[in-house]
Amino acid sequence: MTNETGDAERLSGTLDVATERLEQARAFSKRRHQGPVLDVVGRLLGTPGGVEALYDRAIRLDRAGLFSGSDWDVPTALLPQLSGKTLEGTNRALAAMEATSLMRFLAVATGEAQHPSLPQDHARHFLTQVLALNLPRFFEFSDEASRAAGERATISSRILRLIAKRIGLRDVLGVMVAEIWRILEQRPVQMGPVKDMVTQMAVALNRQGSEPGAERLGAERLVSALFGPTAETLDDPGLSAYFERLEHMDEAGLAREATGFARSMHDTGLVSDYHVGFLLWALDYPDRPLVPDALGLGSTGLDCWRHFRGLVEELIRAAVTPATPQALYGMAMLLDRGVLHSSPLAPALRRALTIDLAPAVRERLALGFGPQARPSTYLLSGIIEVLGLPLGVGQGANPTCQSARAISMWALNDPDYLLHLIVQAAEAETIVMQFEGTPISSAELPAGLAGFGPIDADPVSVLLVPHLDRIYAEMGRMCATRGGDPHRWINPEFHGWWVARDCAVAVDVETGKLDDYDRFVARFHESYHPRHNGNRPLIHPQPAGIAFTDATGTFIGWHAITILRVATGRKGETRVYFYNPNNDSGQDWGHGVTVTTGGNGERHGEGSLEFEKFLSRLYLFHDQPHRPERLTDVDVETIARVRSLAVQSWAGNRV
Repeated sequence: MTNETGDAERLSGTLDVATERLEQARAFSKRRHQGPVLDVVGRLLGTPGGVEALYDRAIRLDRAGLFSGSDWDVPTALLPQLSGKTLEGTNRALAAMEATSLMRFLAVATGEAQHPSLPQDHARHFLTQVLALNLPRFFEFSDEASRAAGERATISSRILRLIAKRIGLRDVLGVMVAEIWRILEQRPVQMGPVKDMVTQMAVALNRQGSEPGAERLGAERLVSALFGPTAETLDDPGLSAYFERLEHMDEAGLAREATGFARSMHDTGLVSDYHVGFLLWALDYPDRPLVPDALGLGSTGLDCWRHFRGLVEELIRAAVTPATPQALYGMAMLLDRGVLHSSPLAPALRRALTIDLAPAVRERLALGFGPQARPSTYLLSGIIEVLGLPLGVGQGANPTCQSARAISMWALNDPDYLLHLIVQAAEAETIVMQFEGTPISSAELPAGLAGFGPIDADPVSVLLVPHLDRIYAEMGRMCATRGGDPHRWINPEFHGWWVARDCAVAVDVETGKLDDYDRFVARFHESYHPRHNGNRPLIHPQPAGIAFTDATGTFIGWHAITILRVATGRKGETRVYFYNPNNDSGQDWGHGVTVTTGGNGERHGEGSLEFEKFLSRLYLFHDQPHRPERLTDVDVETIARVRSLAVQSWAGNRV
């Protein structure tokens, strides 16, 4: 930003002139005129009343093309956890861009403006998350970061205060608590943003307090999960004092601590630093009786612990550290899944303990996760978390849903193959896969959509996604001359033999129009609906493609998901349960098609929809080429209902 304290009115006039030039510029020259606009915005924000002046002009700046060609051009793809850092970053242009974008969101959230690709509910929800993630700035708590940021922190505080003033802060705590629990219910591998929200909420409650009520109780429950999950940690004594307490506790007290940690972890998915300290202390306790209790293992997990105790101890010592606490939960879930009883898994994990990281891989992991632990520790912790929580893998802010889906599917269905790929990528900096008998090496291919790797993802994704992205794109090039959708051939070759070889596509690739859609709807019923397929369950997860729509039903783009199972919901309705790699499965797809992640029989990490509503957004699925004749015809009324939902949204201009 700037220290300039010039008159806001004068700078507003200058901004209006620069905006007019941007409006008049042709599309190819917009970028040349964006710089002067951002420079004025930066100076304006440094003046009293400057934030309000920017708010009044944000929508006009958007329409003029300020965000054209940038990440901000697709508002629904922006991540709230990046806003605070961008506002206080040293890049003045990016900070000005972020400030303008937030004012655009605010104008839409308050109903003072409309945006074609930004629903009002989404804008309000986004801003609530921004407030939640930046509570110290909102309350102007002073810390080293704010002192280093100087005036940038002051401007950030002004922006947050204006947002809170316009959308109201009264409900923020309740919304924060509900949002955190909703995310935790999905058990993401990446818990950093959630822990940040809980930590900042703890600071705000301590400094500001709140009125008694359900919201405060919910907030305190989350805070205690991180900072005081057991009787001996309730006062947050610090690790040194806690270890002293452990030395003076009897066996009954230690057992209560172990079960208290486990209960809190499995209730929330959050791992306290005290829990990490206790588990590592328990590993040195005679005969290790507290370890399975601290992990909260069920019968399957206990069996794995007894059979593979030596390996499990090695993995915990190597992967569970204060910098990687969530690996503890990953280990508990890995054991409870029972995957160690698959014969290749134990030796594959033992090999993972000795991976010799290539220098470039070591550098990339260090860049993504910091110096608090060794890169090999981060990778091993990521392996354990992904194997323990296959449906918690997310794509981050990267256009790589195909690769994230593949990692999740392998962790769920083919974990030894996933470990094989990890070793290749970590040691040789390449992955070799086959496409119809032709080997493809990622090292010989140009960078794909992921560039040279995502940073805002789990360690396994940081390592693998650049390679998988290139290979997936190369497979697409190899079948580009064939007629039809290339996923028909790519998905079985890329994911594994268990992907059904036949494929149904609702859209003609060349024209973009619906292609025999009624038959597509009937065929999905015949393949997946228990009443039409002889009540045959889905054995292996199957890749599928959806037409992704926003809360208004407007088509956004094609998106990769995984169909996990079809089962009866709690109200007796048939539901499709699926995995969505886009970090959050709970979404409103418009016209009553709202994905749920809890309350309808979902397991952690699953989203679900009623069968017909799911089908109304489906455009591609895989099917067995040899299956019995349909047992029950799909009635025309069912097909008509599904068609109507599709035509109301993404298929409206494809008929």
